[in-house]
Amino acid sequence: MAGGGLAVAGLLACWTVVAQEAPPAAPAVQETPAAPAPNPVLENTGKPIVLPFRCTGEDIQAAGLTCSEDEPCPVYLELSAVQPAGNRIVLAGNLHSAAVTLSSVLLVTSDEGHTWREAHERLRGATLEHIQFLDAETGWISGETMSPLALDPFLLLTTDGGLTWKQRLVLGDNPENRFGSVQQFSFSAKDSGTLVIDRGQGGDEDRYELYESPNAGESWTIKESSSKPLKLKTAPRVTEDWRLRADGPTQAYHVEHRQGQRWESVASFAVKTGTCKPE
Repeated sequence: MAGGGLAVAGLLACWTVVAQEAPPAAPAVQETPAAPAPNPVLENTGKPIVLPFRCTGEDIQAAGLTCSEDEPCPVYLELSAVQPAGNRIVLAGNLHSAAVTLSSVLLVTSDEGHTWREAHERLRGATLEHIQFLDAETGWISGETMSPLALDPFLLLTTDGGLTWKQRLVLGDNPENRFGSVQQFSFSAKDSGTLVIDRGQGGDEDRYELYESPNAGESWTIKESSSKPLKLKTAPRVTEDWRLRADGPTQAYHVEHRQGQRWESVASFAVKTGTCKPE
């Protein structure tokens, strides 16, 4: 979320940042494009992988940025979750400026981190936060759009181990019922899920809402609302053998796997992905 993006930007202030320009890229068709972004194979050469990024005038206007040719806006990658799915590894996060979320990012590898690809189009203004896989094929990722308040909370669903995903809104498409973020979610079976929405409206009596899904997250029904935080009866199992580590010296997120008593880096991704300026 944008708050997490500010934290990463603060961390970057302590580093000696070396500007890196993303390589030129051809556009691809997207349902909700953050920019005409490609879906290239990202090779892990042992150095931090730089995620391709190209900013358009529409992106600048949508995010309310004041970038210029002389003073471009730095763009950063923030990774928020990692989860194994069979022989694949799934990463979720976002791209953001110093203060504004620009788009979601979803990365998948099927060869132990040697190559990566984006498994879902970047959603403008959105961030991805939590991942749960029930088995090697069925999984979900929660997210919402930051504009700048959280709205249109959603889940991404996969039934093929993370190769493809489809988006489902939790609150439906009613324009008067949009605000909120997914605080936590859990599926105990493919057809049984619960989640908590935080409406973020201060002392509002209906700030926290509990929802249930009988169909793998395709649709949701509200079951309870409260002015106090709600907790799920069953929390999703935490992945203890995988972690993300922000590393100052390499200016990168390291994807690490526990091997006995040691953590080994499977891949790393550069925090600084490029800049945003008028074309």
